[in-house]
Amino acid sequence: MTSTSVAQTRLHSHREQFPALANKTYFNYGGQGPMPQRAMDVMTQTQAHIQHIGPFGNEAYRWIAPQTKAARVAIASELHAPVETITLTENVTIGCNIAIWGIEWQAGDHLLLSDCEHPGVIAIAQEIARRFVVEVSTCPLKATLNEGDPVKVIAQHLRPNTRLVILSHVFWNTGQVLPLDKIAEVCRNNHSLLLIDAAQSAGLLPLNLTELGVDFYAFTGHKWLCGPAGAGGLYVRPEARESLKPTFIGLRGIVFDSESQQSVDWLPDGRRYEVSTLASPLYVGLREAIAIHQQWGTSQERYEQICQNSEYLWRELTALPDIKCLRTSPPESGIVSFQLINNQPQADLKLVQFLDLQRILTRTIADPSCIRATVHYLTLESEIDQLVEAIQGFCKT
Repeated sequence: MTSTSVAQTRLHSHREQFPALANKTYFNYGGQGPMPQRAMDVMTQTQAHIQHIGPFGNEAYRWIAPQTKAARVAIASELHAPVETITLTENVTIGCNIAIWGIEWQAGDHLLLSDCEHPGVIAIAQEIARRFVVEVSTCPLKATLNEGDPVKVIAQHLRPNTRLVILSHVFWNTGQVLPLDKIAEVCRNNHSLLLIDAAQSAGLLPLNLTELGVDFYAFTGHKWLCGPAGAGGLYVRPEARESLKPTFIGLRGIVFDSESQQSVDWLPDGRRYEVSTLASPLYVGLREAIAIHQQWGTSQERYEQICQNSEYLWRELTALPDIKCLRTSPPESGIVSFQLINNQPQADLKLVQFLDLQRILTRTIADPSCIRATVHYLTLESEIDQLVEAIQGFCKT
């Protein structure tokens, strides 16, 4: 048996842990990853055990606390960040809210976004502008997908009063990967804080947040990490934590004096931004999902397989006469976005619906108008062939 066939056999065996992959051809990892059975099982078992011993009491607390700590450790390990820098949140948007609202804004401050950010983040920025008389502007990074230097563009749009820069590590629409280490240096030299929307990077890219030098990194566990919806987190660089004030405030984030019934201080680490009751079973499920990915390979090995799959899909699509890929070179992420050349009204949506009827799941993107297919290390070459063949069939109709 060749090394390639051994690898394929191993992957098929590994995929059996993800029941959602058994009855569909899945290209929506960037929307939500399919959960492994063990993660679902451990969530159910955790909830059952909590109900059995409590669910509210000293025994329950003594059991839940180390489970939560283990989940925090697993997340920190995947991101190569100190455990004390991790705040547990429900999703990316909450992480972004914590970072943005925790800054002590002054009238006349400047906030810089790219033109590829998610609507949820844009809405937060608009409300910050309204409440604090902060100016928000946008730098054109969409045009740097195939040419140009995003670092240079960002540097050109920074101002002396730029308080915060908000960017995605991997753009959710085009799949472009930004060189964050260089961008972080430019922002640091301008005394600007840097917040990263990591919805499409955590679980996709090999990460070392300490080395990247970003101030805030908001991530989720339900996309590329294939964990449950409702479990995510926020990394806050220790130096940035000293000035980032808690906005959502509750018992989990404070040192409380039970005798005087007074809050004494914030907790000294990332827990200070957490509020109250935590959905512990979700984080236990995310911990299990991370462990399953790590059993298959390192984050670098997983990323290399994702890039191999995305390049294969990109090459197959670029060979089709009716298809134009947004990228003119192989993708650096698992996101492959493409357009129908002879684009009739609603053609993208019709193609996605056509594929859906064949249990091939993709999605449309509004800006730029395109179809997005996301591949994982879990994706089979035969699934990519099936997608390309179906697209060919649609184009012939």
